[in-house]
Amino acid sequence: MKSFKALSALLNYPSAELVAAMPEIRAVLTGEGLVPRSSLKALEPLLSSFETAELYDLQERYVLLFDRSRSLSLHLFEHVHGESRDRGQALVDLSQLYDKNGFFIVANELPDFLPLFLEFLSTLPFGEATALLGETVHILAVLRQRLEKRESPYAALFAAVEALSAVRADPKAAAEAAASDVMPDDLAALDREWEEAAVTFGPGEMTDDCSLTRIKTQVRAARRSPDAPTA
Repeated sequence: MKSFKALSALLNYPSAELVAAMPEIRAVLTGEGLVPRSSLKALEPLLSSFETAELYDLQERYVLLFDRSRSLSLHLFEHVHGESRDRGQALVDLSQLYDKNGFFIVANELPDFLPLFLEFLSTLPFGEATALLGETVHILAVLRQRLEKRESPYAALFAAVEALSAVRADPKAAAEAAASDVMPDDLAALDREWEEAAVTFGPGEMTDDCSLTRIKTQVRAARRSPDAPTA
């Protein structure tokens, strides 16, 4: 399933190699037919920007969105556990899930980094991939809405990823969680945000649903199963 990998590439820090790969990425997304046509149409402004904008401008846009604002972090568990101890165990569990499926991390990146997670999903059967993606769909919906608030073309990318999920996010819960956001020009609020011990998506119902707890449960169940594959 190359579409997962293509979407993963688009979420990585822009590089000359990524820009050069735009024709191939567009061909994969249109040719494989997994992403709905409406989502592909909405994604076109982002794809076109990679082909027309200066690389420095693409990189600056990426940093301002995903590196500067904690509320748009591409590390999934940060939105659930913050910097608590639970995040460490969740990272270990997810890393073991990768290992058990023969997916080994070679980059210097944490396993909950969304582009890495999507690349992992590209190695799984479609049903398994969409089911696991569904465990994160509430996080994705919140990030999409926050990007829509910023009028960012990256919002369409998150919508395309959501479209591949086996489940749909609760729009009301996502909207409520997305409201707790910090805009990049509010420097004082950004400083306070990074000083906080944890980041959450609001009500307990929301954090329970999108915490990837079920992924951790699946991993632990696999470890207990006598048929579980070994790394």
